[in-house]
Amino acid sequence: MGSHFQTIVDLDATSADAPVLAARGLDWLVEEGIVRAERTDCVLGAPLGHPPGLLWAKAVGQEDWEPSDGLKIETGRTVFHSGQGDAMYAVCPHCAAHVDLFTDEGDTIAEAWEPFGKAMETWHDTGRATITCRRCSRAGDLTTWAWDDDYYAFGYLGFEFWDWPEFSPGFLSRFAHVLGGHRTVLVGGKL
Repeated sequence: MGSHFQTIVDLDATSADAPVLAARGLDWLVEEGIVRAERTDCVLGAPLGHPPGLLWAKAVGQEDWEPSDGLKIETGRTVFHSGQGDAMYAVCPHCAAHVDLFTDEGDTIAEAWEPFGKAMETWHDTGRATITCRRCSRAGDLTTWAWDDDYYAFGYLGFEFWDWPEFSPGFLSRFAHVLGGHRTVLVGGKL
């Protein structure tokens, strides 16, 4: 069993504009009827969140079920991740090489994973970290690397929805527009 979540991460939000963008995003979600303005005990890992609104279905692809939990908005430097498991590989932003992080049997490839683990810690502490690709030897900002199944995202703003059906591409596109046309990524997972 467990609880599922989908986090819309704004990749372009800075620490300075994340609170303003969080308010803008929430205002739009409330105006659209997707979530309610009042806060209740409806999310994991936070005392209060925003429960689903009457028009929550405008955000999802299929109305498989009614959301049972709500929205938590995360501002501040965060390593967003999918929860259980891990990314099997990372993709270089320069040459698109796949860097395998685990074997087919699920064992960690230490020499591949270690630089990423250190970079994630550095990014979490400082907001800046680079990784040098083993194939093309070019350094790339950690935040520009892609991950297997969008397992990781690094940012200052995330809209975390708990136990909702999958969002529709149209909703995700409209929401990115509300955030100023910023690049967004959807990190989904289960705890």
